[in-house]
Formats: sequence, C-alpha cells, structure tokens
Amino acid sequence: MLKIKQELVAGLAAVLDGISPGAGEKAAFELPRQAEHGDFAITAAMQLAKPLKQNPRALGEQIKAALEALPVYQQWVQAVEIAGPGFLNLRLKATAKQELVREVLGAGEQFGLQPARDERVVVEFVSANPTGPLHVGHGRQAALGDAICSLLGSQGLQVHREFYYNDAGVQIDTLTKSTQLRAKGVKPGDAGWPEVAYNGDYIQDIADDFLAKKSVKADDREFTANGDVEDYDNIRQFAVAYLRNEQDKDLQAFNLKFDQYYLESSLYESGRVDKTVQRLIDQGHTYEQDGALWLKTTDYGDDKDRVMRKTDGGYTYFVPDVAYHIAKWERGYQKAINIQGTDHHGTIARVRAGLQAADVGIPQGYPDYVLHTMVRVVRGGEEVKISKRAGSYVTLRDLIEWTSKDAVRFFLLSRKPDTEYTFDVDLAVSQNNDNPVYYVQYAHARINKILRDWDGDLASLSAVDLTALETPAAQALLVTLAKYPDMLTAAARDFAPHDVSFYLRDLAASYHSYYDAERILVDDEAVKLARLALIAATAQVLRNGLAMLGVSAPERM
Repeated sequence: MLKIKQELVAGLAAVLDGISPGAGEKAAFELPRQAEHGDFAITAAMQLAKPLKQNPRALGEQIKAALEALPVYQQWVQAVEIAGPGFLNLRLKATAKQELVREVLGAGEQFGLQPARDERVVVEFVSANPTGPLHVGHGRQAALGDAICSLLGSQGLQVHREFYYNDAGVQIDTLTKSTQLRAKGVKPGDAGWPEVAYNGDYIQDIADDFLAKKSVKADDREFTANGDVEDYDNIRQFAVAYLRNEQDKDLQAFNLKFDQYYLESSLYESGRVDKTVQRLIDQGHTYEQDGALWLKTTDYGDDKDRVMRKTDGGYTYFVPDVAYHIAKWERGYQKAINIQGTDHHGTIARVRAGLQAADVGIPQGYPDYVLHTMVRVVRGGEEVKISKRAGSYVTLRDLIEWTSKDAVRFFLLSRKPDTEYTFDVDLAVSQNNDNPVYYVQYAHARINKILRDWDGDLASLSAVDLTALETPAAQALLVTLAKYPDMLTAAARDFAPHDVSFYLRDLAASYHSYYDAERILVDDEAVKLARLALIAATAQVLRNGLAMLGVSAPERM
C-alpha cells in the first residue's frame, strides 16, 4: 500500500504539473478528519485556485477527471469524490489495502524506515552530574532521548548519542567533601557534618571503598584509590569514577548505551571556555560592571543581561554550555537536540544568545530543546519520595527492580514530555488491559501463539492470496497498520515518542477487535492463510514500534 500510495502521489503530481507547471512539487495526500470520508484527502484545488484565479470547486472537478483517467488510479482507487469547496477524497480498493501485508512481511524490521541520508544529528541526554545515582527524572530523560534517537534514525539521519557531565564545579566539591568526612568517620547528624552535603548511604559506600584502596572502572575512566583521607584530589577522582560506574550500571539496567561521554572539564583543559569568552569580548557583546563580566543577552531576546564571569573569577554555568555547543557545531552537527528537565528552561535563551553573539555561523534556534517534567512515583497508593540508597529520591534502578525495564520505558513514554506524570508501580506490574505495556505485549504474544498453533512456514505467508481480507474487520486492521510509517515520520519531526506508544495501543486494540470478530485458523485454506498473513504483519509492526521505544516484544506471556 505504501508503494501504491507513492504511485498515486506521483500521478497527482503529474496532473498538477499539467495544470500549473511546478505545482506537482506540492503534491501530497492528507488523512481525512473523519474516516468515513475515505482513505486520503487532496487539498490541491484550494491551494492552486487563488494563484490561478479559478473557482476551487471547478478546479477540483478538473483534477478529479484527470486523476480518474490515470491507469494507476483505475487500478487501485475505488472512487475519487469531491466535497465542499473543492476537497477531493480518495477511496482505495480493498486490493490496494491488502498489498500492505506483503510490504510489511517483505520489509520486516525495515518496514516504515526511510533511506539513509547524509545528515548528522547529536542528541544530548541524561547528562547527570556524577554526584549520585540516577533518579526517576533521569529515567524519563533516558527513555525520551533513546526513543528520539531511534525515531530520528528511522528517518535516515545519522544519530550520535552523547552524555555530557559536569565533572567540575561546586557540586563535585560537595561530593568530595562529603566522601572525605565519611572516610574520617563523620556522618550526617554529627557536629562536624556540613549543612550542604550529600547524605545518602552511597556516600559511605564510596568512602569504604576508598579506604580499601579499591579500583573502579566506568565506560570512560578507571581509577584506583590510595586510601589517604587527606588527599583531596585522589578522593575527588575516585568518587567521580565510582559514581560514573554506578551510573553505568543504571544505564545498563535500562539497556542504554552512549556513543560518547563529553566532560565539562575538557572544555577548560582544552582552552575552549577561555577562547569562547575572548571571542564574545572581541565581538563587542560583553561589558564590565560591578567587577563582573556580562553578556548582552538582551540583544538576542533574553529578558536581562547575564553574568559570564563572576567577581571571584569563576564562570557561570551557561558559559561552558556555549563553548560546548560551539564544539558540537564544529564537529559537524548542524542539528543538535538537548533533552533536559524543565528546570533548565531559563538556560535556553542565554545559551542561544551566546551562540549568536559568538558569530561562528550557527543558525538561530540552535540547539533544539525537549524539556520534560519530573516524575512522581506511587506504590501501594502512596507516593514514594525517597530511597534509602540515595537518601532523597527514588532511583532509576529502584523503579526497574520494582517493575521491569519494559514497563519503565513504556510508561515514561506514554505522555508528552512536558506533562506531569505519576508512575504507578502497582499498575506497571499488573497483568490486565489497564496496563498499557502489558496490553500491547499481550497482543504480540497472542499472535505468536496462533502462529505456533498453525506451525506452518512463516516465509510463505508473503506470497499467499489476500483476497479474503476484504471484510470490514480486516480492512479496519489494515488501515491502522498503514498509518505506521507516517506516524514515525511525524513523531520524529515533533520529537514525540509518546505518539508511538499511542499508536501501539491503537494497533493492539485494532488487533484484539479483529481477533474477536474473525477466527483465524478456519477450515478454508485460502481464508486461513490470508488471515495468518494479516496477523503476522500485525506482529511485525508491533515489534517494530516497541523496538522504537526500547521495549521487548515477547512471544509468550
């Protein structure tokens, strides 16, 4: 059906070019607002009427007649209907929809994917400071980032997954001091314990391993403690490496890998931060006031100018961010996407202002941002706010251990990123239709049970006669399957993986309805094979969609 759609669009383009040279470039089908209006809608008559100074209804009649004369429309289109001021609605023949089954079974895992293109994009996400375990907010960001990367990849883009972490600054000092005090036997509540410190049990674990002179290895570093509680730098490096290792375990439990870990400290060590500041000064976008260096961010739409270099000589946190994004641009990423919490909203204007002020060729609006809210966790009807291990929040690993990787990923992707979300642990482990991930996975397992009972050659289904798939129930399922490629394209464009979860629930519902309406393993061999081919195609699209979200598609449940 997708190939057929492309042929029909090409036919429309030829017709439009015949009416107005160049108009064919805008040839496109839309989905009717109401399903009863047909399978595709064409609005070209309204778009061309004004520049051509013609009545849109009359132009619509002209387009309709020209389309009906095309052999490809005669082969696959049941009717071309005109409505309103000039809308054209296409109704496909049942045979056209049936061809989708062959396309899905032939393409397999590639169904819905677009050809590779020479366009690189860097997606930065999670980017947690190495000061503690990953919390459920990081989990939402991890699920979002990974799914958005998969969606962008589905459209042929070359995607680079990047984790940026602040291994310098006040928070690292707080981590180091907290670990040093624990190593000296001082704990939260003692007289010498500072007001600003990390209080979780994991700090004691770091201190114990430091004293034991252990080695820790993370994806990007390895370090051995010397056990000297007075060696502040050794404690700092060990604590950061220890927590990077812990975060790696969290990410591994979530089946998530990054192409690169980018260190904030490298921006200082390489001189990028100083070079960026000097460029902004040379461009005339800064000024000195009250002993501080300011950037004129109001020149670029910010509500007030921002301090770049404080009176103590240190840089504010958005300055290395500007240097980092210039580095992204220079590394060849003309498209960059940052997945961050809504608490980072204020940094968007100043980072973009800094990039424009630097005048290195970066376009306005770079980078793109996807902001997400935090997650409330409810268990046993009550909100869970703390983890004994972390001290002040629920960790991602807690959530995975209480439920499953699949449940955490699917649930965290079931709402728009900027909407509040409550993760119900009890619902996530329930085995009923109220649990969305169970509902979708059960549809896949249910299909595989039928295919096992049939015990035939699955490969042979791509060549069976599909004529029997003309019933309303079969046609309804085919219509839902046909929406998958366009849904992927729209979800990638809008950075909206929740669209995939919505679609999968719709597809599962459509399959369950079909299963209730028509028995699959009937005596009529031709009907049985056609129905088996349809449900095998449905299972394939369910697998493909779940894979976009990083969720498994079990064959048995």
